[in-house]
Amino acid sequence: MNAPQTRDLPDTILDRIGKRLARTLNSPGSGYRPYTSSDFRTLCRVLRPGDVLLVEGGARISTAIKYLTQSTWSHAAMYVGEMLPHTGSGVSRHRLVEVNLGEGCVSVPLQKYASHNTRICRPVSLRPEEIKAVTTYMIDRIGVKYDHRNIFDLLRYFFPTPPVPVRWRRRMLALGSGDPTRAICSSMIALAFQSVRYPILPKITITRDKGVRREILQIRHHALFVPRDFDLSPYFAIVKPHLVGEFDHHALTWATEDASATHISEPPSVNASTASTSIVGRQSGA
Repeated sequence: MNAPQTRDLPDTILDRIGKRLARTLNSPGSGYRPYTSSDFRTLCRVLRPGDVLLVEGGARISTAIKYLTQSTWSHAAMYVGEMLPHTGSGVSRHRLVEVNLGEGCVSVPLQKYASHNTRICRPVSLRPEEIKAVTTYMIDRIGVKYDHRNIFDLLRYFFPTPPVPVRWRRRMLALGSGDPTRAICSSMIALAFQSVRYPILPKITITRDKGVRREILQIRHHALFVPRDFDLSPYFAIVKPHLVGEFDHHALTWATEDASATHISEPPSVNASTASTSIVGRQSGA
């Protein structure tokens, strides 16, 4: 009668260790600061359902993912707009669906990334019914939990800059078969687009039939996708929120030369990163 409990004990211990490791990896890293200030209102206005929002994360695990993928982006989420029910007054509406280490597939408010560097990657040519299918795919998986017993999948991220050749680094994200690997990578979003046969970075095979050149697309395994693939994909448009509206650089207000000269003349003892010249532009009347 006690045999099943005995067999479950090692799994329980590994699960607890895995959850503790996940919490540590999700803790804020030291020294992260967004490179540019975020215009959250413009971001909210520009996003559309089906857009992939790439995020430059500041957690400890983000350092490892950015190194292994040779990219600025360490996280990806899908914007689903108003498809999720409102949780109540005084609570920000959830408009993103993402997969997080330690949580699994969850919905979160867009405000979560208000102060982060982000990039909008928009799929092109999707029909309305296909956009609904892609976003519904993500929403239907909210609540999916991930098994943390494969702690070896987690331990590798405590060594954020392993001395391995560049060509092997992406493969390190797909090492092992544990659920943490699928939770960290952009697998869920890749599967959502693959469900409507929308390409991200497919394998291309060139064939010739009676002198006619043809390109045959093959779907890559979803476990190999990383956030930057949506940035690199020729099938996703990069949307710059400030350029979507009527941007006019003539309407910008620049710092005067006198103000810049005053800034440069700060004492040499000031840290170089804070004493460097900067020109700040803003939209008139904003």
